Amino acid sequence: MQSRRVIMIVGNGEVPEGAAATIDAADLVVRFNDCRSVGRGGRKTDVIAVCNTGRPALSMLGGGRWKTSEPVRQAREFWSVRSGAKFAAMRAALAEAHPDLDDFCDDYTTGFESFARATGRRHRVVPIGTHEQLEQDLARFAPAPYVAPSSGLVVIADILSGTASAGDEIVLAGFGHSGWEWHPFAAERRFVNALAAEGRLRRLSPLPLPDLPQGA
Repeated sequence: MQSRRVIMIVGNGEVPEGAAATIDAADLVVRFNDCRSVGRGGRKTDVIAVCNTGRPALSMLGGGRWKTSEPVRQAREFWSVRSGAKFAAMRAALAEAHPDLDDFCDDYTTGFESFARATGRRHRVVPIGTHEQLEQDLARFAPAPYVAPSSGLVVIADILSGTASAGDEIVLAGFGHSGWEWHPFAAERRFVNALAAEGRLRRLSPLPLPDLPQGA
């Protein structure tokens, strides 16, 4: 019988003070892109979820700094969060609505796949079905016009739909639900809060402050 795991999903936002040890004690720690959470958010890194299209992907693959960083060297797996087929299908409409995002759909999945293979790690692509279901679920929270859900939300949906087993505890840290203007962050916050209310995940709370000595 498989034991219950703690799966920690650590975004690149603010992490509660004193959370590093709690994060590092998790059975599975997932971080994102350049892993800016490392440090205050602990050091353990099992999976790095990468934005495999557009400028972020080109930046990670284009130089040696990302590939030789501590969390990348430590990671056992890389997950490409964007379906190449889905983003290719978005290209024509995006060119009209957002001509400044002309490279947004450029697909670098093969670059991450090759890097993983060359270094003996696993690579996987989040299925297109996860994207489709996520957008249906997100629609219930009245998102403002957006280009794509954030990588963080895609990974949450992916873990809930497949990676996690019954009884696993999914914990979020470093999710401020703010950043790039064309992610639907307000709706994402409401969606995650609803998942938490349903008991499907929880946010990592700040640790209580130690009792202060009384008197002068």
